[in-house]
Amino acid sequence: MLKQPVRSFGFFMLLAVLLPATVTVGTISSPPVTAAAGLLEIAELLAHPEQYDHQDVVVSGAVTNVQLATNRQGQPAYGFLLKDQAGTLKVISLGQADIHEGDQVIVEGVFSRLRQVGRSIVYNEIKALSVKPLNRLNPDLVG
Repeated sequence: MLKQPVRSFGFFMLLAVLLPATVTVGTISSPPVTAAAGLLEIAELLAHPEQYDHQDVVVSGAVTNVQLATNRQGQPAYGFLLKDQAGTLKVISLGQADIHEGDQVIVEGVFSRLRQVGRSIVYNEIKALSVKPLNRLNPDLVG
C-alpha cells in the first residue's frame, strides 16, 4: 500500500502495467483519464468498439509505421499504429512525435470506432492526449 500521495500520472500508469493486482491510491494531483483505473487491451477495444466509442481510454503497445504531418492550421501532427499480440489500432496526435519505431508506449486518449475523413472512413482510432514511452518513465518514481 502506498503511504504517500501519487504525484505523477505516469507512475500510476506504470503501476497499472506492472502490477496485475488492484492498487489503492491516495491522492492523485493531476486529474486522471476516466479509464485510467484499468489499462485496456487492444483486443477489448476491437471486440467492443461501440462500448468505448468517444470514451477516454488507456492502452499500451508497440509503435509501428510512424507518420509525420501538419494539420490544416499548420501545426505539427503525427500518427502511428499501436500493436500488441491481439491487434492494431491507429493513433493520431498533435505536436512533435517523441516516439520511434518499436517503442513500447502508453497512450491516453479518446477512442473512435469510426471517423469520416473526406470520402474515407477511418475505423478504430485513438486521438491521443498523451503518448508516453515506457522506457522514458521516471525511474525515481518507482519504489
